[in-house]
Amino acid sequence: MPAIAFDNSYARLPEHFFARLSPTPVPQPGLIAVNEALADELAIDPAHLRSEAGIAWLAGNALPEGAEPLAAAYAGHQFGGFVPQLGDGRAILLGEVVGRDGVRRDLQLKGAGPTPWSRGGDGRSPLGPVIREYLVSEAMAGLGVPTTRALAAVTTGESVWRQTGRLPGAVMARVAQSHIRVGSFQYFAARDDTEALRALADHVIDRHYPEARAAENPVLAMLEAVIARHSALVAQWMQLGFIHGVMNTDNCSIPGETIDFGPCAFMDRFDPAKVFSSIDRHGRYAWGNQGRIVQWNLAQLAQALLPLLAEDSEAALGLAQTAVDGFPSLFETAHTRGFAAKLGISQVQEGDEELIVASLRMMAEGGVDFTLFFRGLTSCARGGDASQLRALFEKPEVFAAWLPGWQQRVAAEQDAAGLMARVNPVFIPRNHRVEEAIQAARAGDLGPFQRLHAVLSRPYQEQPDNAAYEAAPQPEEEVLRTFCGT
Repeated sequence: MPAIAFDNSYARLPEHFFARLSPTPVPQPGLIAVNEALADELAIDPAHLRSEAGIAWLAGNALPEGAEPLAAAYAGHQFGGFVPQLGDGRAILLGEVVGRDGVRRDLQLKGAGPTPWSRGGDGRSPLGPVIREYLVSEAMAGLGVPTTRALAAVTTGESVWRQTGRLPGAVMARVAQSHIRVGSFQYFAARDDTEALRALADHVIDRHYPEARAAENPVLAMLEAVIARHSALVAQWMQLGFIHGVMNTDNCSIPGETIDFGPCAFMDRFDPAKVFSSIDRHGRYAWGNQGRIVQWNLAQLAQALLPLLAEDSEAALGLAQTAVDGFPSLFETAHTRGFAAKLGISQVQEGDEELIVASLRMMAEGGVDFTLFFRGLTSCARGGDASQLRALFEKPEVFAAWLPGWQQRVAAEQDAAGLMARVNPVFIPRNHRVEEAIQAARAGDLGPFQRLHAVLSRPYQEQPDNAAYEAAPQPEEEVLRTFCGT
């Protein structure tokens, strides 16, 4: 039996969907990490991944049996401007694996060398972005957020050059339900290739939304399902203080997973207008804009699907518009329920939406740390002293004015503290801790990376020995800008 049992459905699509090519070998690969739990879920032997042969294929120096490597074509809107040809510029899909749970997943190498879509780039990844994506994607999984995953990472033994200078190189093995994006459909729509659109839609329905096949209009049912998944996904991001940073349509996953972790960040001090990404100069992808932006992205998907929704163009437009117009209600429901749970409210009642709005306004005015506030509030629900929570505020008077209303509301709940403990994490991948792990890894020390990864694997559990990882950064530790770095 092969070490990895591939079954590659995307490689059976028409040849103009991708370019077939192998990864570019690297001089001296070295192992950074193997995600043993994920490997086991995929029925891949972790010991094999740690072996010389396993490290060789993780680095792109050899191909595992059954792999059919390819780089996928796609387009995308980047900060609102349409680019008709993007594609995998530094990532190569090795193939697909059906896990022990029956779920089909892509296995992709990021930083595996140039492809036809590298646009003059080297197709490589510095070590820093690999460490960041490994930590944050696995943190998201631990937090219960649908996300791409990190199976393993290796160093390459070569340097890559970026604006900041010479950096050590790395490759990450990424796992996703698929790497099909809104931009995948846009690529064929921009070329008026209805036959390719149909083939891609059929593939997506069969792979991700099989229930849509029984609908009167399967493509419409698929679109509505994608919209529903993203309404829940982005609401969940916001409930954790997560800011994606580059919510372009080529980073909008059709199966509804968080994908690409370049300039992403989790907020420390709460600010709805907060932006970290160095390239988001106008706040397009700020925390509070993420719901509106994902709806805009989904509208671009609906537009690309118009030729498949109905033969009559007016009828197709009407179906698409109705589907996209359904997003705000789905998103607001998910947003309200999620923040209600964070406040200890199990069933939303009249007046709870106003309490949520008032809570977020109070947090912003008070200058409080997002994650520490909700954990402190969880302690209050358990009967803890509110004075410790009040001490977190730059303006404690706004908290003092808000507190009685919350206390009165949760008094009617049977287990507010239990609910809050399940949805308010103790640990998040704070920017300064991620940066600390990156800097240490560049110097050859993987200890901070390994410790942070271990802490983040249990984000909802109190870990007294790791209490330092709970803390907000000191002023001199704050990371105010994040970078794609690729």
